[in-house]
Amino acid sequence: MVVRRINRPVVGIVPGDPNGIGPEVVVKAWASGRLKAHCRPVVVGSPSVIEKALDDVGACLSINVVKSTYHLSKDEQTIDILNVYPYQASASNCGSDTVEAGAATGAWLDHADRLAREGVFNATVMGPISSKAMELANTLSSVAVFKAEPAYLVLRSGRLVIAHLTDHTPLREVSSAITRDSVYVLIEKFSNALREWGVGNGKTAVAGFNPHASGIEESNEIKPAVDLARAKGLDIEGPISPDTVFRQVIEGRYDAVIAMYHDQGHIALKTWGFSGNSVVFLGPPYVHTTVAHGVAFDIAGTGKADGAMMLNAILDSAHLAQGKGFFSPT
Repeated sequence: MVVRRINRPVVGIVPGDPNGIGPEVVVKAWASGRLKAHCRPVVVGSPSVIEKALDDVGACLSINVVKSTYHLSKDEQTIDILNVYPYQASASNCGSDTVEAGAATGAWLDHADRLAREGVFNATVMGPISSKAMELANTLSSVAVFKAEPAYLVLRSGRLVIAHLTDHTPLREVSSAITRDSVYVLIEKFSNALREWGVGNGKTAVAGFNPHASGIEESNEIKPAVDLARAKGLDIEGPISPDTVFRQVIEGRYDAVIAMYHDQGHIALKTWGFSGNSVVFLGPPYVHTTVAHGVAFDIAGTGKADGAMMLNAILDSAHLAQGKGFFSPT
């Protein structure tokens, strides 16, 4: 990953599944009037989808369909859209999984990925997707941004920044996934990313797996990985008892923490502060953020969705791409 020192980076925004709340939260984030002071945002998708979202939300914004990022509007009230893989939004499909929606989502994500790898986009943002719809369209396993190896989720809420060694892994399998090599690879990748993103001084903690960080996983795998990373000059400490380490990050002792499994990190973060969270994919060779919520089919099309997470995901992507750390309103 190469962070470029640029003024107002170009950020490609994929609205996610067109039948979910993704398009609505993109519109709400845009309607905040805060995007273009920090970046040059452009939607990768279909004008029809954004038009429907504008109606659902009741936002008075205009649409500017562009062929390239050279023609982006400076008007905060204008949504620029790269018309890629047209999809005709329909109220009858709202809130449901369809092959057509899965195919469109995959095409939009791949187009944004290609432009990011070519340097046209400095960062990308992904709205909530439906895995089921993408599986129906056979796009879930083929989308380039999901194929980066190794890839990790980094969740952020205010001061709390957490990378996850494992994500949707059953607990009985987590222990075997904790090896010296796997922990070290994440430590190195995450530590380097924190420095490139400009997140604090890059001082990182590693959570233990067992209560009080006392077990064979800690002694045989986690501690040797931490020792190796420290020997290579990385600012890392651990394993630290998982019942205290997250509070220590919030209090500023560390800039970020590595959790061993999904709920260890997710519960801490969502208890600390849920609304306004954002997620960074650690894996692609560019900054790629998303939201920490799903498609919410039950409220799709109602205009009730909270756009705070999408707003933060966009602002975070712009700041991280410039090496300025996560966005802070103060």
